Amino acid sequence: MAAEDVEATGPAPAPAVVESGGSEAFGRVGAAAPASRRGTRRGRSAGPSGEEGAGRTSRKQAEESLDPESRARDICLRLLTGAAKTRKQLADALRKREIPDEVADEVLTRLEEVGLIDDAAFAAAWVESRHAVRGLSRRALAQELRTKGVAADLVEQAVAQLDHDDETDAARALVERKLRSTRGLDPQVRTRRLVGMLARRGYSEGLAFRVVRSALEEEPDPGPYG
Repeated sequence: MAAEDVEATGPAPAPAVVESGGSEAFGRVGAAAPASRRGTRRGRSAGPSGEEGAGRTSRKQAEESLDPESRARDICLRLLTGAAKTRKQLADALRKREIPDEVADEVLTRLEEVGLIDDAAFAAAWVESRHAVRGLSRRALAQELRTKGVAADLVEQAVAQLDHDDETDAARALVERKLRSTRGLDPQVRTRRLVGMLARRGYSEGLAFRVVRSALEEEPDPGPYG
């Protein structure tokens, strides 16, 4: 073929991409472009996570550059920004960050003095919220507060907000919400399920049976169509 013919028709097509087994994998070079685009997308998606990791590393390095007292204070303030914490919860967090115990104790005492740590207020708010939202009994609430490191006298003071009538009303409300879903079951099965539900929230067996029995007796007749 003459040189002018080659120039008129353009360059010859590129050879096919062939796998080692001899079969044609993608056809001509142009068909391999999607793989390149996929690689580009993967590269772009990896960007934010890399930046996030760099940010964490930078924050960690900045934190480690502080003296232990400043580190302890910054850790506590950051944790307290999200929600109230007990002194023990903050002490545990500082210990995990390897803050010396004597430094942690000084910082925590200072935060108590300025009112940023208040176990009594924490316990009172916890009891009010958890009883109202989840219907927990005094016994269950006391156990939760003890696991958070609240002192026994503060636990007793907090749960004293609730009296027997409060517990009975809360237990009755829980049973009434579950009552309809148990209709059609054998009476003994209904009783066992409802009593078990109250027991898991810390109610005594005696109170649970009284409330369930009363609710079942007062339950309106659903009629022939249930």
